[in-house]
Amino acid sequence: MTYPRSSIVSVEDTPYYHCIGRCVRRSHLCGEDRLTGRSYEHRRAWILERLRLLTKVFAIDLCAYALMSNHYHLVVRIDVERAQGWSNDEVIARWTQICTGPPVIRNRNARSHTPAEQRLIEQLVSTWRARLCSLSWFMRELNKPIADRANLEDGCKGHFWEGRFKCQALLDPGAVLTAMVYVDLNPVRAGMAESLQESDFTSVQARLFEIAHGAGNSATSPAHVTAPPLLPFMGAERGGTEPHLPCNLQDYLELVDTAGRLAHPHKRGTIPTTQIPILEVLGIAPDEWLATVTQMQRRFELVLGSPLRRELFAAKQGRRWHRGKLAAQRLYRRAQS
Repeated sequence: MTYPRSSIVSVEDTPYYHCIGRCVRRSHLCGEDRLTGRSYEHRRAWILERLRLLTKVFAIDLCAYALMSNHYHLVVRIDVERAQGWSNDEVIARWTQICTGPPVIRNRNARSHTPAEQRLIEQLVSTWRARLCSLSWFMRELNKPIADRANLEDGCKGHFWEGRFKCQALLDPGAVLTAMVYVDLNPVRAGMAESLQESDFTSVQARLFEIAHGAGNSATSPAHVTAPPLLPFMGAERGGTEPHLPCNLQDYLELVDTAGRLAHPHKRGTIPTTQIPILEVLGIAPDEWLATVTQMQRRFELVLGSPLRRELFAAKQGRRWHRGKLAAQRLYRRAQS
């Protein structure tokens, strides 16, 4: 069943969302088509370049991403306050990087405007400001150019994406980190990579290469060179008022590395209770967390978070519950005990 994005995206409740875009039929987003032997690897660069532009233009931060053969995952943070703080000129400058705008905008500095033209400009700025912090518009401006470019390359018309993007609301820090680990481990879980360093076109690989570059290591990767900017972790060298992810980078890398070694399809294991301290801080049960990281979309359809936050989120939407109630109770049993 599909749901309108207005019933899922509520910035008042959470600015964090997990988004998935998937191709239709046998269309290939990236990778190699085993049936025809044709390679589509170059399309990964299209997506990364587009993400670099959109994160520069929109008031939306990228927390994690993974580009797979026929789909992609994003974890994003919407920053409405940032968009509200932009001047009219900045809004126009940002929006016209992705859309040309009408003549009254393009020629706004060439002459004085009539009152009617000035009102039109103000209306356009108001509309564009709202769009620049809209998840739907962000995904639209990501998907449509990629679809047009892929269809042109394939010499065909019609849908390239499987309907609209799928979306999950992430209601608390535990949900955000769980979704990020789930996204970063996609190549490992699929058996496409043996380690995080080999997980090409993922945000965790980009972060690792950034660390290596900062340490003076000359290691490079095509995915790292074109990687879009990522929202930093707590403790990064930025201003105290800058947004950041709810843990430090070292804890996150430990979390995703341990989960990756245990979630690999050819390896077995469990997470000892004391092995990852951050799970205890978040009130998350380690055994249930590993199962969630490997099956998150099955266990939680639209909303991931603690039982209390899920209940409040559903009540505000006039719903009794969202799918995943029992899974949330098991996952957050430490926080409830």
